[in-house]
Amino acid sequence: MFNIHRAYSIARKEVMHILRDPFTLALALGLPVILVAFFGVVIDFEVKNIGMVSADYDNGPAARRLREIFLSSGFFREIPANPGANPIEAVDSGRAAAVLYIPPDFSRDLRGGKPVAAQFVVDGSDNSKGAAILGYLPGIQRAAIKKITGAAPAQGWEIKTRFLYNPELNSRWFTIPGLAVMVIGLLSILLTALTVAREWENGSMEMLLATPVRPLEIMAGKIAPYAAIVLAGVSLIYLVARLGFGVPFAGSHLLFLLACLLFIVAALSQGLLISVLTRQQQVAMQFSMVTGLLPSLLLSGFIFPVESMPVFFRYFTMILAPRWFMEAARGIFLKGAGLAELAVPFAALGSIAFILLAVAVAKFKTDVEP
Repeated sequence: MFNIHRAYSIARKEVMHILRDPFTLALALGLPVILVAFFGVVIDFEVKNIGMVSADYDNGPAARRLREIFLSSGFFREIPANPGANPIEAVDSGRAAAVLYIPPDFSRDLRGGKPVAAQFVVDGSDNSKGAAILGYLPGIQRAAIKKITGAAPAQGWEIKTRFLYNPELNSRWFTIPGLAVMVIGLLSILLTALTVAREWENGSMEMLLATPVRPLEIMAGKIAPYAAIVLAGVSLIYLVARLGFGVPFAGSHLLFLLACLLFIVAALSQGLLISVLTRQQQVAMQFSMVTGLLPSLLLSGFIFPVESMPVFFRYFTMILAPRWFMEAARGIFLKGAGLAELAVPFAALGSIAFILLAVAVAKFKTDVEP
């Protein structure tokens, strides 16, 4: 029978240990804020400051205006070509990522009503950067037609694109909730992975097992203080996201809190399972970094969309809590999604948390009573 008083005693013992170890408390509260603030500034999926060489063989007013349109877009910066060298040499050497070729008589042909063309060469060695650059060209082309010729595009119709939930396509609105998932998951696993292993290494586990405390009570007592600490870290991350980066919050705070609790329990249970299986702090830390960081970074949808992954990995991510919390966090933050829209992620998070906690308790009991 689960005894809440014994679990509370374990939790109070763990709190006393945390208070005697200020490094753990500083790590739990300070690290999430530092990482989110740092990576929130550094990580930007928008491709800017693209080096471009202008090979202007016309030097006419229309050619100069075309160059100005590229440079004033905010995406490109001009790189001077080496005198006497082929402009493509700047791309070969890595100094530039694109070359704008403007042929002779470009301005004269334009004044005479003749069809004109300019060539834009892009470095394709980085396919993601090249794809982003190509995505900028249609808008620049429309601006060039309007500003240089004063005419509307040739077609008699125009497609207007509207971006829902992130109208400015601000990448920080997309990355900050994802960073929160990665930081919370890694920190939760790391904190609890060391707790039981520390008891075994210090020899205090034998004293604990000499009492009539059940494995589930030990697990609950171990998880509770760290859950409170990580929730405090979540609050700080939320404040940094809202006040520091201006990320909007369109959903329910209560629903977001519930998602955080489910994810934290899943991550803490995973850390406890690692701690129970390894019984060594160094090994537990290594397993925590591998199983906590890599899935959150590569398989959660933070960087690569799950839909674009190979079939095996699309199914494999279904057993990973970060994938579902990533979907829930972004949906609540940006879309204002409710429980009906997020029923699958919540069900998956709850199932994963229950299974991990049950396995950790079972393995702990097997170790105690072989």
